Amino acid sequence: MAANVLNSGRAVEVSVYFVRAFVRLREMMIANQEMAVKLEELDRRVTGHDAAIRSLVRAIRQLMAPQEKPRRSIGFRFEEAGPRYRLRRLAGRGRPR
Repeated sequence: MAANVLNSGRAVEVSVYFVRAFVRLREMMIANQEMAVKLEELDRRVTGHDAAIRSLVRAIRQLMAPQEKPRRSIGFRFEEAGPRYRLRRLAGRGRPR
């Protein structure tokens, strides 16, 4: 813009310099946007990997944990599912009294 107003070689050089600077700035912004997109994609992938690794570690810890064995009871056992006691009939004697 300065070259349009001023008719000097220095004004033309400065004008070209500004145009190149703005072009470079635009290129850097585009590159930064692409880099930001790539970083976001990597962040999502790493986050997904973190969740998968955590679930694997949990599963391995469960497999490594000792299983509790059922305790054996000691002493008297009383297991009565239903009525076990009944009167037996003796052969040939009729009803018991």
